[in-house]
Amino acid sequence: MRTITTLTDGWLFTKTKQEGVPAYAPGADWTPVTLPHTWNKFDGQDGGSDYHRGACWYVRTFSVGEQAPGTLTYVQFEGAANVAEAYVNGVKVCGHKGGFSTFRADVTSTLIPGENVLAVKVSNEERSDVYPQMADFTFYGGLYRAVSLIEVPAAHFDLDYFAGPGVTVSSKPHLGPDGDGHATIDARAYVKGAEEGDFVNFQVADEDGVPVAGASVPAGPDARVTIDLPNAHLWQATEDPYLYTVTATLMRHNEVLDEVEVHHGVREFRMDPQRGFLLNGVPTPLRGVSRHQDRLGKGNALSLEDHIEDAMMIRDLGANTVRLAHYQQAQEFYDLCDMLGLVVWAEIPFISRMNEDPAAHEDCRQQMTELIVQSFNHPSIVTWGISNEILIGGDSEQLVANLRDLNELCHQLDPTRVTTMAQVSSTPKDSEHNQITDILSYNHYFGWYGGKLEDNEAWLDDFHAMHPDRATGLSEYGCEGIIGYHSDDPKCGDYSEEYQALYHEHMARIIEERPWLWATHVWNMFDFGCDARNEGGVKGRNNKGLVTIDRRIRKDAFYVYQAYWSKEPMIHIASKRFSERATDTINVKVYSNADAVELLVNGKTFGSLSAHRIFEFKDVPLGEGVTVVEARATGSDGTELVDSASFHKVAEPYQPYIYVDPEGGAGVANWFDDVNLDAVDEDAPIDPSRYSVNDTINDILANKEASRILANVASSISGMRVKASMLGIMGNATVVDLFGKMGGMGGNTDEADLAKKMAYANAELQKIAK
Repeated sequence: MRTITTLTDGWLFTKTKQEGVPAYAPGADWTPVTLPHTWNKFDGQDGGSDYHRGACWYVRTFSVGEQAPGTLTYVQFEGAANVAEAYVNGVKVCGHKGGFSTFRADVTSTLIPGENVLAVKVSNEERSDVYPQMADFTFYGGLYRAVSLIEVPAAHFDLDYFAGPGVTVSSKPHLGPDGDGHATIDARAYVKGAEEGDFVNFQVADEDGVPVAGASVPAGPDARVTIDLPNAHLWQATEDPYLYTVTATLMRHNEVLDEVEVHHGVREFRMDPQRGFLLNGVPTPLRGVSRHQDRLGKGNALSLEDHIEDAMMIRDLGANTVRLAHYQQAQEFYDLCDMLGLVVWAEIPFISRMNEDPAAHEDCRQQMTELIVQSFNHPSIVTWGISNEILIGGDSEQLVANLRDLNELCHQLDPTRVTTMAQVSSTPKDSEHNQITDILSYNHYFGWYGGKLEDNEAWLDDFHAMHPDRATGLSEYGCEGIIGYHSDDPKCGDYSEEYQALYHEHMARIIEERPWLWATHVWNMFDFGCDARNEGGVKGRNNKGLVTIDRRIRKDAFYVYQAYWSKEPMIHIASKRFSERATDTINVKVYSNADAVELLVNGKTFGSLSAHRIFEFKDVPLGEGVTVVEARATGSDGTELVDSASFHKVAEPYQPYIYVDPEGGAGVANWFDDVNLDAVDEDAPIDPSRYSVNDTINDILANKEASRILANVASSISGMRVKASMLGIMGNATVVDLFGKMGGMGGNTDEADLAKKMAYANAELQKIAK
């Protein structure tokens, strides 16, 4: 039988460069660590775009006990970011590119009696052949998921094929007017080392563990059997996430050789351009969030308890879908989504720009293959995402060809699901990119990076009318909210908790009015690390989360969606942290899924309102000192709901509530409009002692005046007002390499025009000495 030993303790770690493969010998440069581990848990979240990116080493010893003849031993890595090489007793056993998937190596031939040494070199250095290349999050390095030893007999379910489980299970329920309530299960086992007479037994058990169906098939490289499941209980997302357990047992005579369990949900889905998402024939609008996997002080090295807390918080929000961006996430989290009924969009980190290195596309193909093979059995997953905002780095025939190749690869590997992609906001509505995948979604930030809130519904309705045959969703939308900033008159760009809530009030309403959107995903459920950022005075972080990065504070925007989506009775008074008030009256906003709310002020009834989700009581009086307000309502199930808040009347406005931008705002979105580009000398020589478009983004950000020019270039070309502090994610890209290819973002693909704009930007930069 299979045995699994998790290698958690006993590791030594060093950032020091090693000559050759290190042996297990404690020294001054080696530090004891426990897995999961990342070396960027602090410097990857403190800002400055200076977190450690390099090659580091892990070593530990392990012993293998007495084994049955023919036993094979594998070492398994569930996540090593981003490139790894593993050695056992000094012998290289495997190498792997891509930091988010599982990989394994058969180490049987390298083992020796007694103590063995496992050494792993892991690197998060920038490389042309590994994605992600450029993105708005920290690329944490390390052995940040579990490492295990797996022992199996010579005959076993395949462990070598892209580190998959060796067993796949899919099904089709018999729905419709002619349905009989049954489901057909397609079970496949991929067995290595089987002998004649070996067989695989599949047993299907219900949630109580009672066997309800089964079948056997002779063991082989591709052993397939069809199982009839009577009275199939359907997996109905959060309404009823019912899971069967399918156990595949490899047997020889009366002996069990190997066994794999698969939790399976019977479901059928489709995305209808006019009706939205249908699950088992039932209209089920998918409304939820995106999730990055990192945490404050932990980076991406999360425990199972961390994953559980995240999943439960998403469920508490009332969401029924999660976009797991922008990479393959831990199998434990997909398991949790299966169990809680959270419908999943899973994707690879083909993000922001394509690298023209052919090896980079092979890395894309490998990461997509690993994602699908390793995650195929999760009923929660309904779509494979092939890219995110990939046009930021410009368009090309090769990019289109690569996307089409990835789309075809997905269908070859998994004909049971659909493909999608997340388009950058400025992708033209008639772009050929919108016809590559089965369905699509757009990332829009109208009301934050540019435009006004009402542009969201205007764009969606226009696109829907233009493409009535395309199932369309909203893959990202959001704005920064910092809980220390507050305003009675919230405005875009003030980073206040009030504006973030106002933004999401608008978005929740317009989304509810458009059930044809197959899915919508807030960006983001949690604040997350991006060491290049410096937004709102908070370094190293993207603050668009509905919840803080430490998971301690649910922002007011969280309760907006809870009021709209949760079926659990709830009530919440907004702006509780906006306690110091220099006015005689205030407006009190309450979020609730009740039909009516009563407000009390210092114990006396102020008034009652009937409304839909958002209840705003105007001109609530503040007395001297502290005023206590209390909101009361009755839930749909008769539950009495109560929340309270205290406000302190002060003489002068509390200045720390107001964010003062040291950059003085964003770039000029029409910077080039007032320039005679025809008068610009495109062949002007470049003085290397002064800034130019050949300098990297990071170098230019070091100078305030050069940064201002950079923000103007980015804003004008992208069509959004972009702050210089946002551009740190571009890293070591030069201005001309990046922005000189960005014309496709705004629909402007005129190379001559772009060349003139780059020449003008260069002339402006050349005025500034380094």
